[in-house]
Amino acid sequence: MTGSDPRTASAAPLTGPAAPCWVTLMTRDLETAERFYTQVLGWSFRPGRLGADYYVAYRGEVPVAGVFAVSSAFQVAVAWTPYFAVEDADVAAARVRERSGTVAVGPLTLGKGRGVLASDRDGASFGLWERTEASASPPAPAGHAHAWLRLRTRNAFDAAIFYGEVLDWASGRPGCCDVAYEGDEVIVRCGGHPLARISSGAVEAAVDPVVRPHWQVQFPVADLAVTVSAAERHGGSLVEERTGFGGTEVTLRDPDGALFAVTDLRSPA
Repeated sequence: MTGSDPRTASAAPLTGPAAPCWVTLMTRDLETAERFYTQVLGWSFRPGRLGADYYVAYRGEVPVAGVFAVSSAFQVAVAWTPYFAVEDADVAAARVRERSGTVAVGPLTLGKGRGVLASDRDGASFGLWERTEASASPPAPAGHAHAWLRLRTRNAFDAAIFYGEVLDWASGRPGCCDVAYEGDEVIVRCGGHPLARISSGAVEAAVDPVVRPHWQVQFPVADLAVTVSAAERHGGSLVEERTGFGGTEVTLRDPDGALFAVTDLRSPA
């Protein structure tokens, strides 16, 4: 068994009341998902406050991800999805529509907030989350991320403009995330810490879901080989391995088919 690397301290926290983002897994088999991610990433699970079909994954005492169980009767994609914090879910949803994106669900009142499930104009799914009550969860340690993000999209620059306008990135407003164009990628930083990379080259009509536009959730781990071995022993499979500057990213498929990545990179930038 392995888990998230506690030494990773360079990325924006995705947990706590001031976090810029939250990640959620939609799965058809909650019990199998719990067993798999416990063995592969070292998480524990507790019931959440959004109903009997919602659990929260914890790394120690810090919540790191949400897991929704959905019936196989519903045509809902099994996937990891990032939810970005917004001040007003109605305003953000309207911005998505105005920029040729799609709002599939919401805004809906859920627990201590209002949620929206949407997709950008290239088809990558993401969520919006407006917190309406104070969080009782402890924040992640300062500067520590249990996950970060990578958007594989058709054109990184076009995508950066879309998300910047929807989410107020690079707006100059207090607390907004900054955007930098570095080489062939766009780097999103929140509070000076990198949150996400946006990469060009995805193909909308590709049969392979790894090649289609999508948000990829990446979990930093201490030992890639141990993590991949644990995933394969517990019903997962290796999909892709990419080695670049600073480390390696491995895309895995969990037993229900959801794609996610593990990496020994110290930063998403």
